[in-house]
Amino acid sequence: MDETRTVPPSPSGATVTGGVGRHGRDDETVGALVHRLSEQIPELVRSEMRLAQAELTEKGKRAGIGIGMFSAAGLLAYFGAAVLIVTAIAALDLVLPLWAACLIVAAALLLGAGLVALAGRKEIQAATPVAATTTASVQRDVAALKGKHA
Repeated sequence: MDETRTVPPSPSGATVTGGVGRHGRDDETVGALVHRLSEQIPELVRSEMRLAQAELTEKGKRAGIGIGMFSAAGLLAYFGAAVLIVTAIAALDLVLPLWAACLIVAAALLLGAGLVALAGRKEIQAATPVAATTTASVQRDVAALKGKHA
């Protein structure tokens, strides 16, 4: 029992008529299939974009919560370090005057800060030539693309 229907003209101008094929679908020309596909692809892309946006929104919320928790942990660690410094001053106060205990702890902290600053400066200086090398390489590439071979 074949059903016959007429499909609107395809972009090529041919009409498709026919019965139900062996897969239970109407027989269609390649032109009609391509036309239908060209209509469905933009909707599929939009659907995928909406899904990606929803996933990124969810991940962004979770990342924000995680960053907030790391910030709170950093603040608590900062206060913990401050209490340890006060404890060192109090311990030195048992054998020295308070002013001397504060001076010794302050000097130790400033010495540590200076050492860390010097180490950081050394790391920055070590990283600088890489940027210069990359810049020179990019300039050579641009010159080659313009046809100016060195």
